[in-house]
Amino acid sequence: MSFDLPSLPDDWAYVALDSCCKPGSITYGIVQPGAPVIGGVPIIRVNNFQDTQLNLSEVMRVAPEVEAKYSRTKLNGGEVLLTIVGSVGQVAVAPKKIAGFNVARAVAVIDPLPHVSAEWIALCLRSPLSQHLLGSRANTTVQTTINLKDLRALPIPLPPVDERTNIAGVIGALDDRITLLRETNATLEAIAQALFKSWFVDFDPVRAKMEGRAPEGMDVATAALFPDSFEETELGLVPRGWTCCSLKEVCSIFDSKRVPLSGAERAKRRGPYPYYGAAALMDYVDDYLFDGIYLLTGEDGSVADEKGFPITQYVWGKFWVNNHAHILQGKAGFSTEHLALALRRVNIQPYITGAVQAKLSQSNMWRINVLNPGKDISVTFGALIEPLYETVRANVEQAQTLTTLRDTLLPRLISGQLRLPEVESQLEVALV
Repeated sequence: MSFDLPSLPDDWAYVALDSCCKPGSITYGIVQPGAPVIGGVPIIRVNNFQDTQLNLSEVMRVAPEVEAKYSRTKLNGGEVLLTIVGSVGQVAVAPKKIAGFNVARAVAVIDPLPHVSAEWIALCLRSPLSQHLLGSRANTTVQTTINLKDLRALPIPLPPVDERTNIAGVIGALDDRITLLRETNATLEAIAQALFKSWFVDFDPVRAKMEGRAPEGMDVATAALFPDSFEETELGLVPRGWTCCSLKEVCSIFDSKRVPLSGAERAKRRGPYPYYGAAALMDYVDDYLFDGIYLLTGEDGSVADEKGFPITQYVWGKFWVNNHAHILQGKAGFSTEHLALALRRVNIQPYITGAVQAKLSQSNMWRINVLNPGKDISVTFGALIEPLYETVRANVEQAQTLTTLRDTLLPRLISGQLRLPEVESQLEVALV
């Protein structure tokens, strides 16, 4: 099969992917895994791919006798994994810790020869050129599927080994930095959630004072803000003096004044700013540009998760929101971050309507109740978690900058259009 390919430097060459891999190693996994089995063999599916990594938080396990029929794709670690059905083109290198796992039918296993590293193959598969070549030949009759014959014939640029190693090291360093920023944010958000749970779910400071102990992890002034007893409310037993209130009392909802726009008007008004909402459909926009820190919740479609908790998105800066999302912002000392943490623990199923498609109207949003500890405690809590979220926002923005840099450099470096000495100073600044 012929491919229209850009030229390479004189000492580089294109080779078929199949020639860089162990014989017969480019293949797919378990076709019919059956029902999940507790204690079975874990398999990697499309949902486990996350950017350039594997997310193993939800791994399906299959019966050993089923997995045994697909020993050809049992992982040792170090293979390149590529999604080839559905959301195709996602790439990751299998880490050593998942040795013994297998993969699903929608995932191809590519086992490179020793002289061609998995990291290099993965970079080539991630490149816009490979993504375009595979996508242009994919079967889209039922769901997008990459043919293994086309995958095996895919042309891979092969520079001298030292250059491959150096390029993989540079892109790998950017990948590692992006991953570290995201992991740091997960830790910061876990700290905020733990503090929220201690104060507003387990009521640890109140229980400590009831037992005559000083609350842990807070100064005397903060401890004095908490009562030393409980009382019964419609939310159950809560600290004395705290109230059950509607969202309307602790946040503003900016859902009014939406105006329909034509496609041309929409594109002109949108400018460089992102927009949010179900399926990112810019059916309507508000008559002004949002600028600040807000919490978005679904209005229809994806409204709640399987446990009935609202699906929310914490956003900041300048952005548009379409008519498929509610725009919330904390008020009266109840910070937007506090609001986000509180809503994650509210079952909103009773407020959702719609026989065909789930809908959460603004009037029903107002009826959702949350626990209000009073302005003093809310302000104190907001001041404690604000530095965490300031770092989260800064990390997200840095990760976005690094992602843009990585995605810009990758195709130019692996095609020889840009050589490493030309970007070294830029990389040194980015990776500080």
